[in-house]
Amino acid sequence: MHPTPAFSRREFLLSSAAALATAPLSAYAAAAGAPSIAEPIIDIHQHTNYGGKRDATFKQISPARTHAELRAHQLGLGVTKTILLPAGRDALRPSTNNGRSNGLESTITGNEDCLALVRAYPNEFAFGANEISDLPDTAAVVEKYLKLGAVLIGEQKFNVECDAPEMQKLYQLADAYRVPILMHWQIGSYNQGFDRFHTMLKKYPKVNFIGHAQTWWANIDKNCDNDPRKLYPKDRVTPGGLTDRYLSDYPNMFGDLSAGSGEGAFKRDPDHARAFLARHQNKLLFGSDCTDATAELTVCSGARQIAQVRSFAPNKAAERKMLYDNAKKLFRF
Repeated sequence: MHPTPAFSRREFLLSSAAALATAPLSAYAAAAGAPSIAEPIIDIHQHTNYGGKRDATFKQISPARTHAELRAHQLGLGVTKTILLPAGRDALRPSTNNGRSNGLESTITGNEDCLALVRAYPNEFAFGANEISDLPDTAAVVEKYLKLGAVLIGEQKFNVECDAPEMQKLYQLADAYRVPILMHWQIGSYNQGFDRFHTMLKKYPKVNFIGHAQTWWANIDKNCDNDPRKLYPKDRVTPGGLTDRYLSDYPNMFGDLSAGSGEGAFKRDPDHARAFLARHQNKLLFGSDCTDATAELTVCSGARQIAQVRSFAPNKAAERKMLYDNAKKLFRF
């Protein structure tokens, strides 16, 4: 008699997701070994078809994470609601860095794919509306999906000035539809002018802006020099950086904890992380933005960030705000 083969956690999660395709979310969580829904988590930053590769002509040449793998991954994290952030269309123009940022610099799919997954699993997913910032019909495309139920605009990850007229059209849409806008700040590549973004925060006080990515998180440090060659600093943090001030000074500025940039911002200086989370506990939102299909700590930045929030939060109430309550309030779930 042959011994029963051992299954990896990834295989178990995938088989569970497939077997329970019509089961309630609570059954999924139990099958995945996820935390109880008594402690739900909202993930404000994930993507469809994430993690594949493109060739020099921007054609996808390697597989990305499937929808089934994405669902299993989110269950493995204990996430009960996920916001999917679409890419814009493919185009060769300065705002896409001549195609480099097509698929949000990956193989991420667009509005229709996100909408389809939301319609298939409305209890598990919500979605954003997105398009390249400076196309002639960008506002019309984004508004189309806002009317179809998108809960935010973004992820805006294009090489444009943050106060450009085209961006301000999106801010005006966010204002009109009462949805946040999520921006990927990366000096030299995406959303230029971080040092003058305060002018937009003042001009659009009813729009809730969500900051994300390398330049956003590097600027927790007062001594950040915004060198595009140093996007992931590892030295200790001097409090009072521009990100810190934006969060403190503007009620409409929020922070997305996702990706290696968010994880690294806390890992680099745990003492500062504890103080930062205590100070901004009402303004920070959990996001994963990771490409893996396992949700294991060894490979998944989202899992590690959840662990960091739980470790560095000043108390349980603050932890719950950052993992759930703040997003529930901001997105009116």
